[in-house]
Amino acid sequence: MKPDVLAIGPVFTLLPEVVGEMNRHFAVHHLNEYPVSLPADLAGRVRGLATEANRGAKRDLIAMLPRLEVISLFGVGLDQVDLVAARERGVPVTNTPGVVGREVADLAIGMMLASARQIVFADRFVREGAWEKGPLPLGRSVHGKAMGIVGLGEIGRAIADRATAFGMRVLYHGPRRKADAPYEYAADLVAMARKSDFLMVACKGGPETRHLVSAAVIAALGPGGTLINVARGSVVDEAALIAALKSGALGFAALDVFENSPNINPEFLALPNVILQPHQGSAARETREAMGMQVVENLRAHFEGRPLPSSVK
Repeated sequence: MKPDVLAIGPVFTLLPEVVGEMNRHFAVHHLNEYPVSLPADLAGRVRGLATEANRGAKRDLIAMLPRLEVISLFGVGLDQVDLVAARERGVPVTNTPGVVGREVADLAIGMMLASARQIVFADRFVREGAWEKGPLPLGRSVHGKAMGIVGLGEIGRAIADRATAFGMRVLYHGPRRKADAPYEYAADLVAMARKSDFLMVACKGGPETRHLVSAAVIAALGPGGTLINVARGSVVDEAALIAALKSGALGFAALDVFENSPNINPEFLALPNVILQPHQGSAARETREAMGMQVVENLRAHFEGRPLPSSVK
């Protein structure tokens, strides 16, 4: 008999090849939303959990599934997974590294360029007939500017490499210096923000990084600076960010993540100096399909007794 797998999140219905592959190997039970409520007989049969990283698996869900053997995340973020609860049960957790970084980095650079070169504003400028009345106000160059990156993991490193190709000076901040990184390390985040024209947030989420980008960091970035967040909304003090954008203490922002998405703070909608995105960092069909196939492969490896391709340590 096929192992019973609970799949949480709409992504597991949107990718036909992934859906087909999951149904070929598992008895799949799909739910769009989390938290979940399951009939006792189904909860008692589930052996595998496939879940989107932004939905994750908290202690209550893990406890609800007495036969759970493996958790396979669609995405790389671990902040919504109770790793302690999983370890207590001896349940391995896997994710989908390797394919996410380059896609999120491409969007991050695109958001930087869209802000600096006013791409979204310029589109409205033409559509609304303003071009006929005069030229577009000048934008900002990225060449020769300094980019500070918060977090030089897979995504941060891909962003840094792309920024270098644009002739930018790259600095990075994290818990420790990376021996193989050819970029300038900054132990003090406020000091790095003060040196940066663009501050790119690419670190992990969770309690240890909550509001890491504080009011002090935002103030140090200053009225000529741009904050770009492709990490987690919780990393940035959102109230401080909105206040700084309103007052001009911060020049610009480009955001793919928010503290309460998709129900974002409506004050963002009225700000002309911020670009808003619907958490679409990895949202390219090719990348999402590759991620989905990684989810399936991690589940298959477990049930076939093979080493897990991308186990979280």
